[in-house]
Amino acid sequence: MNRLAAPSLAFALLLAGFASAAEHRVEVLKQPAPADAVNKEIAAQLSPTGIRIVRGTNRTVCQIWLCKEWAVKPGFKPSGEVLYPFTPGQLIGVMQFTRKGGDFRDQDIAKGVYTLRYGQQPVDGNHEGTSPTRDFLTLVNAEKDTSAKPMELKALLKASTEAAGSSHPALFGMQKVKITDKAGPTIRHQERHDWWIVTLVGKATAGGKTSGLKIDLVVAGVAPE
Repeated sequence: MNRLAAPSLAFALLLAGFASAAEHRVEVLKQPAPADAVNKEIAAQLSPTGIRIVRGTNRTVCQIWLCKEWAVKPGFKPSGEVLYPFTPGQLIGVMQFTRKGGDFRDQDIAKGVYTLRYGQQPVDGNHEGTSPTRDFLTLVNAEKDTSAKPMELKALLKASTEAAGSSHPALFGMQKVKITDKAGPTIRHQERHDWWIVTLVGKATAGGKTSGLKIDLVVAGVAPE
């Protein structure tokens, strides 16, 4: 073996380790989602502030704006598979990529603005083991999403598949919220899968009452094969 090969390989592996373990942080955005990229009806539902996920020193992973509030199912109780009280197709917020990004299935996501809508993984053998929950958020090109009302599932999957430019919808996995006493958004690293999971804080309305609702979203990392 070439004497230089082993050190070179070790150095490459070391760099790869640094890349996968690069720290992520969450920052508050004090500006609204881009008005020229979001339908007015949807923009009216969004909070005027958002968050930015930053990797390493200054690389922006994505930016997210949640709805001001979500209408949720009254009396909902989470199960082992479905954690969140949303309706499939429901508008959850907006996500922006300022450069090419990637989703939970390691699909390339083009630079641009996308709506985030709630979905649930089908119960079939094709999705077994990809995530401990069935909850996920799908991406839809914001320019093609023109209503704040829940989107019919078939239409949602078609639109999200177009957003990914592939045969599978563009999606981000949701996870069980870790107990935390922090009021604002936080981010944590799940070492087992090398996932970076952001905890977002929104408002949920059910039966005329409004309360805080946290959601955990995998913003960096991919599903197991």
